[in-house]
Amino acid sequence: MTESELIQGCKDKRQDCQKLLFDRYAGKMMSVCTRYAKDRQQAQDILQEGFIKVFSYVKQYRAEGSFEGWLRRVFVSVAAREISKNKIMFSDIDLGNLKEHSIEPEVVSKMSEDEIHAMIRSLPEGYRMVFNLNVIEGYTHEEIAKMLGIQSSTSRVQLMKAKKYLQSLFKKKYNSVKV
Repeated sequence: MTESELIQGCKDKRQDCQKLLFDRYAGKMMSVCTRYAKDRQQAQDILQEGFIKVFSYVKQYRAEGSFEGWLRRVFVSVAAREISKNKIMFSDIDLGNLKEHSIEPEVVSKMSEDEIHAMIRSLPEGYRMVFNLNVIEGYTHEEIAKMLGIQSSTSRVQLMKAKKYLQSLFKKKYNSVKV
């Protein structure tokens, strides 16, 4: 079944098409969910809520861009609402007087994707949310501010702190950060 036939079937509320769409995209969307969730259970909740939204709003999809891109935006929005609903705190973790560090590229290249994701998941919730939205998904600070109900300046500060926090984790783990 082609993607356009599948989408039309979902617009017509055909359960066989909804199941096929779920089977086709659940793995990729779960990857999106795990970037934002604090644990696997929350990621599964976001995944479920995301597909409910997709099936509710699929009639609004206008084929102006990739369907997968549209799905991703739906899931990112659901994750942002879920995290905001849980009253994430944009914390002020004291990072001391961390100097600006750069991480040696060869260190990152030796790390597995799982190690990198684990470090990102270890970020405090507010930092992780802004980091993922900006660095991974490509949203601007203004878009992030609207999604999370914060100031764009707060988004910028959270991103800077997230990067410093990650740099400190790299330094602790690999002791190979240039100063």
